Amino acid sequence: MSTIRFLRTFLAVAHHGSFSEAAEQVALTQAAVSFQMRSLEAELGRELFDRSGRLAILNAAGRELLPEIKHLLDLYDRMRLPRTVPGELAGSVSVGSIVSCMGTLSKVVSGMKKSHPRLDVRILSGKASELAGKVEDGELDAAFLVEAGRKMASTRWTPLYEEPLVVIAPPSAAGRDARQVLAGNPFLRFDRTQRTGLQIDRLLRRLAVPLDEFLELNAIETLIELVRQEVGVTLLPLINGSNWRDSPQLRILPLPDDLGPSARAIGMLERREHARQGITAAICEACAAAFRARDAQAAA
Repeated sequence: MSTIRFLRTFLAVAHHGSFSEAAEQVALTQAAVSFQMRSLEAELGRELFDRSGRLAILNAAGRELLPEIKHLLDLYDRMRLPRTVPGELAGSVSVGSIVSCMGTLSKVVSGMKKSHPRLDVRILSGKASELAGKVEDGELDAAFLVEAGRKMASTRWTPLYEEPLVVIAPPSAAGRDARQVLAGNPFLRFDRTQRTGLQIDRLLRRLAVPLDEFLELNAIETLIELVRQEVGVTLLPLINGSNWRDSPQLRILPLPDDLGPSARAIGMLERREHARQGITAAICEACAAAFRARDAQAAA
């Protein structure tokens, strides 16, 4: 069905704002993408893009049609889902995950695929902000990531657990509490371009502690390893399932009570209308059970 293919190409162009970049996503030549969009505009009787050089930005008519086209493709994908018996999961889904959730998600999906042979799940790793954008644009059906303050009307958020933010230092670090440790040692910062890094930065501003900033990385485990090597101290979420509290090379210090609750929320983000909600709901439920079991084991 050529029109359906053209609509999927339209979404790719709308996302990338460029025929050439959309062509890479849909595995076509730039000329083919341009032809499809001209044909779609002719069929709908209106121009959908403001074209300027290599750019192709949605105009008012294109922006008006965007949610309707997404909805139409969701309906079509739902019609194409294989018939299943009660309790069976079948079909293809794409799910994203931040690094800290990847292990649990992969184990859960592997078990589900053994029980449901007709289930096909593609898992993609990425940063929270990138994954959220892919969910909103329809490139992913769902993603396990850090909650953002901004909520989109087109998406649904299912909370799973919270990770408290803590100061992490080697035993040799000077200072008795979080404020003293942060002020008296080189500070290893998590990437401020990421959601977690921004949350950490806001907390540091509220703490109003002078910092001796040493480096900034987008890798939590690397920061932890540098703390173990006594390079400095850091402020990070206490990753669910980590063994940091049991490590003799690490001191875990809570943040001051006067800051109030300080935690990052982890959950599943998905579009409100997509054809595979039964599958993503089953994956979310199974992951939630796995996270609860891990918490119970850690508390025992």
